[in-house]
Amino acid sequence: MKLKILIIVSLSFFFSCSVSKEKEVRSNYKFYQKGEASWYGPGFNGKKTANGEIFNMNKLTAAHKKLAFGTKVRVTNLKNNKTVVVKINDRGPFVKGRVIDLSKKAAQQIDMIKTGHVPVKIEILK
Repeated sequence: MKLKILIIVSLSFFFSCSVSKEKEVRSNYKFYQKGEASWYGPGFNGKKTANGEIFNMNKLTAAHKKLAFGTKVRVTNLKNNKTVVVKINDRGPFVKGRVIDLSKKAAQQIDMIKTGHVPVKIEILK
């Protein structure tokens, strides 16, 4: 019994210490996530993505850490409420605190080229 309590207290402490600015919510099979988006393009253009496609920075695509390849998501820039729909075809971002990397074209559509990163909301489309 004491061992069970010790394990529960230890796990509670561990998870309470791993607080992140990323917010992920799943309820009734809906998904949305809030966090920072960044964009990528010139250095990766023409190279293979994680799903084997050739990356084209002028298409509406994105990299996400967990979502399945081919998933379409709506990304909303929370600074100006502009949205873009992209297809997940790569893995990333690999910068702490970022939740999605958009192609250059997607970043242009939500006006984030100059700043390089913005707070966003990501929603899966069915």
